[in-house]
Amino acid sequence: MGDRPEELDELTADLVSIETENPPGNERPCAEYIHEWFTERNIEADLVHEPYEDRPQVAAAVGEGDPTLVLNGHIDVVPAGDRDGWTRDPYGGEIQGSTLYGRGSADMKTGVAVAMLTAADLAEDLESGDLKGSLVVQAVMGEETAEPGTRTLLEQGYDGDYGVVLEPTEMRTATSEKGLAWYEITVEGHPSHASRPDQGSNAILNAEPVLAALQAYDARVRERTHELLGQAYATVTGFEAGTKENVVPEQATLTVDRRFLPDESAEEIDDEVADLLAEVEKEDGVTTDWERTRTYESAEIPADSHLAETLRAHSHEAAGVPDEPWGVTASTDVRNFVNDFGIEAVTWGPGPLDQAHTFDEHTDLDQTATALGVLKRTARDLLE
Repeated sequence: MGDRPEELDELTADLVSIETENPPGNERPCAEYIHEWFTERNIEADLVHEPYEDRPQVAAAVGEGDPTLVLNGHIDVVPAGDRDGWTRDPYGGEIQGSTLYGRGSADMKTGVAVAMLTAADLAEDLESGDLKGSLVVQAVMGEETAEPGTRTLLEQGYDGDYGVVLEPTEMRTATSEKGLAWYEITVEGHPSHASRPDQGSNAILNAEPVLAALQAYDARVRERTHELLGQAYATVTGFEAGTKENVVPEQATLTVDRRFLPDESAEEIDDEVADLLAEVEKEDGVTTDWERTRTYESAEIPADSHLAETLRAHSHEAAGVPDEPWGVTASTDVRNFVNDFGIEAVTWGPGPLDQAHTFDEHTDLDQTATALGVLKRTARDLLE
């Protein structure tokens, strides 16, 4: 195990072994474990039964001075899926060498563990006043399904001057991130028996001009770029129609994944989708309906912010991580810090993002130990 703290291995394995799949939202056992872990170390921690009574989340605080650094991580994970796709138990918390296997190992229970251990390791200095600031740890619910876990904790006063959302970035510091909006578009038809197809109106065929318009829309939005995030996208990711083999379908449903940049908003994209579908109806006589089903807003802070420069410098010194500005194309709860509360916040953490949601998900605990050292040094610099 080398210089890796034994407690790090134990804590990460314990967290991964607690199944917290969302959906349906099984965060309670993990939240209770984390709350007890803090309580055993005489660190003030609250089980917060909002926004949902049966899905608590945890907020722990150390110190009382300014400034305050908030360390944020979500404890829900996506379902493990078909167990035949795994060669290891997704909730076994198995460690082989320096590799931890299991659902949530990369996304993002090692990040939660790093936040917890940072608070515990700095508690004495924060409480004695050797470090003048304070530290808050948030272990939140519902991130995987865009539920308001992080926002609720911030609303209830578990906030600060700086925020680090510990998603897996291999310790690169993201000062910007793409937004995500999912759309469901319903194309109308009229049912009939397939032996009399002309009596009805086939929703699948009616969807053809809608698909063509969405393809043209994707080509247009790809021309919108950001220096750290690349292109915007509008990708059709689902198509569902038909109830029986011999029935002309009365409806077809398309899903669209729209990745957007910091200078775009979900409301502006709503208008673009509405205009696109209105034009299809005008030109092709196709009736549609639509709704935005889920939203993660884009977020951005200056690349040269104090928090970002401090994290970049320590990550580069400890692990050779590139120290130029960077943005993450995934969506995280950093948007709640930046957009909703104006808090200087970044996405940063151990582990590879490409392991998120995969079979045999795994992460490197040696890198996690390095990240723990980086975060503690960063916290000391920010809170001195």
